[in-house]
Amino acid sequence: MKERIWHCLRQSLNALIIAGIIILLIGLYYLIIKAGIPYQDPPLDLQLQYAVNTRIGSILTGIGFKMVILGGIFRFTLQFIGKNSQTK
Repeated sequence: MKERIWHCLRQSLNALIIAGIIILLIGLYYLIIKAGIPYQDPPLDLQLQYAVNTRIGSILTGIGFKMVILGGIFRFTLQFIGKNSQTK
């Protein structure tokens, strides 16, 4: 029973890391491809479109990065705790 819980927890953290990577890549897509380099003297609608795409990209990139880092830290901690409990 205890091993099943550890396995489930590890799988959940792996899923968190993979989801974070996917969200990070989507955010980078918005920043690099969709927003791109700002236009020189654009009309108002292009300024708004650039601002929206840049904001979406920065938010998604930040969330994805945090998910990957936190998932990695928790996964490392869980692995460290699991190794210590097996040696005792």
